[in-house]
Amino acid sequence: MARALGFWRDALGMETVVDQEARGGYFEAIVGERGVDVQIVHLAFGRQGPRVELFAFRSPAGGAHRSRPADVGFAHVCVALRSADELAPLVERLVDAGGALVAPVAEIDGGVNRGGRACYVRDPDGHVVELFAPPRPAEPPT
Repeated sequence: MARALGFWRDALGMETVVDQEARGGYFEAIVGERGVDVQIVHLAFGRQGPRVELFAFRSPAGGAHRSRPADVGFAHVCVALRSADELAPLVERLVDAGGALVAPVAEIDGGVNRGGRACYVRDPDGHVVELFAPPRPAEPPT
């Protein structure tokens, strides 16, 4: 959990909304596992809106899974930045926190986000986070 919090909270800038333990009971029923002992942390930007939920299972033992962005199903979380100026420093912080850049930052060359910039970063557990910087606003005519 410490490694995940170093990435999602400390480097990405999310805030802890919930940090609790669960053993058995409702949590076993939800996840379909027996003998559950888990730490649960909810993170959000500004304590509002969508959350990322992190689990650290002490029991039962889990394995590792590494999906590809092309795989069917949940593939990544997109974090929209306010400006392209935030992108390079954020990538550096995430890599310093154990993340891995999937490919260099790319300029978006088509569609509604043309002129924006984006990249994928894997967190220390292999989950993909897209960092998206919108196109710069057009300069007003002079």
